[in-house]
Amino acid sequence: MDIVPRPNKSKTTPNHFIMNYIKILNNGIVKENPTFVLLLGMCPTLATTTSAINGLSMGLATMAVLICTNFVISCIKSITPDKVRIPVFVVVIAAFVTILQMLIKAYLPDIDKSLGIFIPLIVVNCIILGRAEAYACKNSPMASIFDGIGIGLGFTMALTLLGAIREILGAGSCFDHTLLPETTNILLFVLPPGAFISLGYLIAIMNRLNGKTK
Repeated sequence: MDIVPRPNKSKTTPNHFIMNYIKILNNGIVKENPTFVLLLGMCPTLATTTSAINGLSMGLATMAVLICTNFVISCIKSITPDKVRIPVFVVVIAAFVTILQMLIKAYLPDIDKSLGIFIPLIVVNCIILGRAEAYACKNSPMASIFDGIGIGLGFTMALTLLGAIREILGAGSCFDHTLLPETTNILLFVLPPGAFISLGYLIAIMNRLNGKTK
């Protein structure tokens, strides 16, 4: 008797989805970190990281906009004409940034005063538009949400780390807690040149860890 082999039916298990989403998160945090690897969003990175709290606040604000815009853009990608794709993306981003700015002004006035113009400038942050164009308009809403979380976490961690280093070396404190005496403070690190120096060293370290340099 001939035995007829049964056709293989590939089944998508919950573990497959979980591993896929973990991969997306890891990609945004490590492999495609927007600050240390892709070198995107340099303006807010250098300007708002005078302290750890400023870096954390800017990162979380950007991540909130990134998650929302990725989700909405992924949902409307099939009904958006290709000719007006970019203007539609910008309008969606601007809408969420406006909502975010109003919420920060109402409930976090100190953060609003500290970050100032850089909150509305999230509209033109190349990270937001870049992920909308490169990922959200080509993938499912759920995958786009996780991409926003991953890229947002990578950006937030980078800004917080940079801000903490500059605050510790320049002011002797971190998150407003004094760590070093005033005699050890190096004022250079809270000034613009200190941002370039700190960021350069962090990028070099990240490249070393990723094996891009020998």
